[in-house]
Amino acid sequence: MSVSRIKLHPEGPEFSRFIMGYWRLMEWGLNPAQRRDLLHYHLDLGVTTVDHADIYGGYQCEAAFGEGLKLAPELRQRLEIVSKCGIALTADPAHQLNHYITSREHIISSAERSLQRLGTDYLDLLLIHRPDPLMDADEVAEAFIALRQAGKIRHAGVSNFTPGQFALLQSRLPFPLVTNQVEISPLHQEPTLDGTLDQLQQLRIRPMAWSCLGGGRLLTDPACHFLREELERVRQELGAQTLEQVVYAWVMRLPSQPLPIIGSGRRERIASALQADRLQLDRQQWFRIRKAALGYDVP
Repeated sequence: MSVSRIKLHPEGPEFSRFIMGYWRLMEWGLNPAQRRDLLHYHLDLGVTTVDHADIYGGYQCEAAFGEGLKLAPELRQRLEIVSKCGIALTADPAHQLNHYITSREHIISSAERSLQRLGTDYLDLLLIHRPDPLMDADEVAEAFIALRQAGKIRHAGVSNFTPGQFALLQSRLPFPLVTNQVEISPLHQEPTLDGTLDQLQQLRIRPMAWSCLGGGRLLTDPACHFLREELERVRQELGAQTLEQVVYAWVMRLPSQPLPIIGSGRRERIASALQADRLQLDRQQWFRIRKAALGYDVP
């Protein structure tokens, strides 16, 4: 099938409608050649955007991905690479505890390390991974501006930011933040009502949606039994193949048009997820899933 493409921002990059998430890469048990082949596979399906972060896999995922890409460097021209920084984990012996660092120096050095590990000269998009209570917006802006002027990043954005935090950082930049990567699923509906997605819709920015399946809980947790029953009813009504497809369609039904991140390395699940782009939930189907997940109706 042909995967559609979508612009994150009127002045921003064009990404594939679905994004391949590599945060669990180290759990997939793939050697470098198999990582290259997986990359080939989803690129041929039209999933050209990949999501990383410096900390994924205990700071190992970017380098592992880079080993696969090194075996087929020509694939870089078909890719949009996203990475994130700003979290410091004790997996790095320099850190005594898990915390946030959004200083100018740390953002620049983290981005440069990501480039080295991934084996590329630039990132298509760099995100601040989490809101930092000690974030100095001027310092973050200085880092983004320096990296962009040096050609090391093409665009900048944030992840998990509130509307106020987003607006603060944007006020310091001469170019737009092109996305806010946020958790969106039937099990995490806060962004649909707390102003996060409203702000993005207002600015015509497309969010990237992580953990659409609730980290797998949606499909396996006994507490989600009633939600799965409702998803199954909607699946049959739509003629969909899997519950996962219904969930991705539920996320994409939001007017801010989120781009779902696929978190599986299994080829059949990647191919199956893409079929969700053909599904169109009506308003009542969407609210039935909402109600089943929350356990209560609208006021």
